[in-house]
Amino acid sequence: MSVSSVSRVVDTITECLSLVQSDSIEVQEKALQTLASITKVSPQNRTMLAQTDNAIPTLASLTNSSSPVIQTLSLLTLFNLSLNPDLKQSLADMETIHYLNSLITSTSSLDSSKLASSLICSLAMHDKNKAKFGVAGTVQLLVKAIEGSHDAHHLLSSLAELVHFHGNCTLAVRAGAVPVLLRVAKGTDNEDLAGTSLAVLSLLARFDEGLNGLKRTDEIVKAMLSVMKGRSLLSKEGAADILIRLFDDSEDCAMEALMLSEFSSVLADLCVRGSVRVRDKADFLMKKMAKLSLDSDMEACSLHGLLGDTNMLG
Repeated sequence: MSVSSVSRVVDTITECLSLVQSDSIEVQEKALQTLASITKVSPQNRTMLAQTDNAIPTLASLTNSSSPVIQTLSLLTLFNLSLNPDLKQSLADMETIHYLNSLITSTSSLDSSKLASSLICSLAMHDKNKAKFGVAGTVQLLVKAIEGSHDAHHLLSSLAELVHFHGNCTLAVRAGAVPVLLRVAKGTDNEDLAGTSLAVLSLLARFDEGLNGLKRTDEIVKAMLSVMKGRSLLSKEGAADILIRLFDDSEDCAMEALMLSEFSSVLADLCVRGSVRVRDKADFLMKKMAKLSLDSDMEACSLHGLLGDTNMLG
């Protein structure tokens, strides 16, 4: 970009930031549309806007506007800025996070709620930001919003990014994420939504809090079997991931699977017709169950032999 082009962009940014503070919604809207447009495809323009004095606080405050259009345009501009990896950390100050939290459960503008969730997801991709969202209560708000939403995909994506951090996993489990996510997975015809829910559950199951929450769930093995009998490969993979963690941690769960007559046939079918990753996971579960079955048979034989010896002595 030439010096004159840079100068023009800087002048445009300065003018727009002045206009967005106008008392006129129409003037604010036009200025924000310009800022959203110039930051949509140009990383350099994003950097110039972010480096302009008071730009980010001004845009963040406008997400709290009474006008849904102003909310949406300011969020869109901030989201564009967040696409630059080097800007993610500076964008995630606590005041901005609190503005985003207030929009997660907003019923006044679905567009603003979705954009706020998308911005949270984008900012949370920077590992140092994950803990900030945990401290600000974002995890609990996302769980609550997912529970009451009919279209929770954007919320689930944000939660999935945040629970890569162990502390946020603990917050999610304590907020009731396990039963909420299971209800979403079992109670929707949307395969993508169910699959994303199970993917988040699988992330929670990496840590003791999430795994214990799953183990406390009634008939969890039967519920995962039902998922694996469905059509969605993403859901099958999530269910298989969860079962692997359950089987590794609890022999009771593996024994429960062994008692379900359909379980082995469903796994055998997945070993043949699943995706590569699903086949690998199903094969692992089959081997796990085969070993457990062999161990049980050997234990039964040993017990039978012991009883036979006792009878002979008698």
